[in-house]
Amino acid sequence: MLELHTIRESKEQVIAALSKRGLDPREQIEHIQALDESRRALQTELDALLAESNALAKEIGSLFKSGKAAEAEGLKARTAELKERSKSIQETLNEKADALTAALYQLPNTPHDSVPPGRSEADNKEVFKSQNTLVLDEDALPHWDLAKKYDLIDFELGVKIAGAGFPVYKGKGARLQRALISFFLDRNIEAGYQEIQPPHLVNEASGYGTGQLPDKEGQMYHVTADNLYLIPTAEVPVTNLLRDVLLQESELPITMTAYTPCFRREAGSYGSDVRGLNRLHQFDKVEIVRVEKPENSYQALEGMVEHVKTLLEALELPYRILQLCAGDLGFTSALTYDFEVYSAAQKRWLEISSVSNFETFQSNRLKLRIKDAHGQKQLAHTLNGSALALPRVLAALLENHQTKEGIRIPKALVPYTQFDQIA
Repeated sequence: MLELHTIRESKEQVIAALSKRGLDPREQIEHIQALDESRRALQTELDALLAESNALAKEIGSLFKSGKAAEAEGLKARTAELKERSKSIQETLNEKADALTAALYQLPNTPHDSVPPGRSEADNKEVFKSQNTLVLDEDALPHWDLAKKYDLIDFELGVKIAGAGFPVYKGKGARLQRALISFFLDRNIEAGYQEIQPPHLVNEASGYGTGQLPDKEGQMYHVTADNLYLIPTAEVPVTNLLRDVLLQESELPITMTAYTPCFRREAGSYGSDVRGLNRLHQFDKVEIVRVEKPENSYQALEGMVEHVKTLLEALELPYRILQLCAGDLGFTSALTYDFEVYSAAQKRWLEISSVSNFETFQSNRLKLRIKDAHGQKQLAHTLNGSALALPRVLAALLENHQTKEGIRIPKALVPYTQFDQIA
């Protein structure tokens, strides 16, 4: 959520930054500004009434002590009048505050100055491309055919149990999935991230805290009886561990990693773009989350990017990194790098990680602040990244490491799988 003081002090800059996303936010910003001015005027009036009421209470007390009961009783009528007026203003103030919060929730984050202009993924900027390109035979199979050939994943059985988008991993396919989870967690822990096992359902406040609500409400599975949501990513419960927390500067940075299943209702089109593991309603992901001082957050973001690069290099996969343009940037993000692996069998790039800096957008919603050595308080910067999302990593492993003899397992994974080939 954007900070009100930023909108007050830098209205035109905020409008210009949001316009970079392809929006026309002036009407929204001016509505927010009007609500804020009305709320502040009401607060000023309420404060004055409360001050007058407090002064009257003291005066009435003094009059009673002085034996001037008649005068004291005369002032009580004014006290009752002030009380009724204060109650009415408080109700209006609450309504204005709720309307202001709701309006602020509708605004996305402002892009960082370095974010390139653009309206769609076609305008994203490639900033890195690995050298380990793999050349497959002309008859190379896509992962859904390999999964069937080697009895690794049963997509039809998943449809029987739950519906499309819920695959069943079997035998070495299940073991490879588990190996990847352990490998990612171990590498993240070695890099200094503390492992967390969070809940897989969150309450409404948690959804609002990290920006999934109200923006992605239709993409989340909602347990209506308990008003809980199945998590779309571990980012939501892990970041919310620090909701309403005041951190000492000496506690930073805070670095966490978590493995969770993830659930997304998003409906996709039909065809190869969503076939097999390309798009699922339930999938596994290992996430990394950081909380940083504002002045350190972009250096931390670059460190996260370098860390994800090491994971993909260990898996011997061809990949590239894109800096997302303003029009393709997520609602909560100020700057995002997307990692994509190349599927030689499908002849297309598959997104497998997003690494983002949210600056103060989430921490403002979360009320996550830092207190420095001088007692000054400020909002923290939050960051997160996939390290990594498993379905498309698994798809790329199967497709890019297929040989005439079977599917080769990268050396870094063999200690986890206890086999070096699927045949």
